Amino acid sequence: MKKGIHPNYQKCKVVCVSCGAEFETGSVLKEIRVDTCSKCHPFYTGEQKFVQTAGRIDKFNKRVAQAQKANK
Repeated sequence: MKKGIHPNYQKCKVVCVSCGAEFETGSVLKEIRVDTCSKCHPFYTGEQKFVQTAGRIDKFNKRVAQAQKANK
């Protein structure tokens, strides 16, 4: 490796803006701020919300109910 052309790799503090969690990793930066981390991300916490999908399901169920009333 050539000397003097590579950035200084050091320990870095990662801070989650959403939940305030902090952990340490390696980077050329001194601090990294992230919007979501594994402690607050819905995929990892299991608290996913299917708001858009739920609206589609309700809309579909209403159409099915109307079609069944029309066929009777």
